[in-house]
Amino acid sequence: MTTRSETVDTPAGQARITWHTARAAKAVLALGHGAGGGIEARDLQALAADLPAHGCTVALVEQPWRVAGKKVAAAPKVLDEGWRALWPALAEPGLPVVVGGRSAGARVACRTAAGLGAAGVLALAFPLHPPGKPEKSRAEELLAAGRPTLVLQGGRDPFGRPEEFPAGEYELVEVAHGDHGFAVPKKADLTQDEALAVITGAVAPWLARLLG
Repeated sequence: MTTRSETVDTPAGQARITWHTARAAKAVLALGHGAGGGIEARDLQALAADLPAHGCTVALVEQPWRVAGKKVAAAPKVLDEGWRALWPALAEPGLPVVVGGRSAGARVACRTAAGLGAAGVLALAFPLHPPGKPEKSRAEELLAAGRPTLVLQGGRDPFGRPEEFPAGEYELVEVAHGDHGFAVPKKADLTQDEALAVITGAVAPWLARLLG
């Protein structure tokens, strides 16, 4: 695996892609971050470290607001514009591109995947609703993704526990005891490393099935 970064101009400012490139890549998995953090998130880093060995290049995408050092995420429309502007760079290797991200990044991927022609969607910690407000559901974004979709959701995620998700044409894997950042309590019956292994252990075979 090799790692490199590049900046890409978008209507919202400069975005940054950090490439974790597989030696004999069969696909690109492009992952965006959430509204409260960047690409240092434990799930994004775990996938970037694991998937190149399985023939998948991982592109960790930092939205312009984050690159600019701002503390508050841009509006959804602006996030989508920035993501669409990155597409030529993500598709440049000439490989199928699976889009995804964690939390707000997952929402962006769901909203834009079909229009961009993505091969699939990986939704990490999809924010089904604001904490304590299940009536404000964002399920329609997930259900309307229009591409094969895998959801990884923490068992105690206040933005939506696995049992709260509606039926639909997507796969859902629970990360037991995980919160919105997939952190697990020390008293849980699995370690933090084991929780992350649930994520990588679900994503690699899903990608293999998706891409044939």
